[in-house]
Amino acid sequence: MPKLKTHKGAAKRFKKTATGKVKRHHSHLRHMLTSKDKKRKGKLRQAVLVSDADTPKIKRMIPY
Repeated sequence: MPKLKTHKGAAKRFKKTATGKVKRHHSHLRHMLTSKDKKRKGKLRQAVLVSDADTPKIKRMIPY
């Protein structure tokens, strides 16, 4: 059985946790930050888990 290749674009965007869940970061934190509320920017900085519907697809892209 051949090894699965890692999808390099996904590997840069997602990380696996120790329990096997997948973490991601929020978007909208690159430019025009002066018009965004401090509370909103703070919440965007935090990493969150990928939704249950998308997790199987992401796990296949980052198998190791």
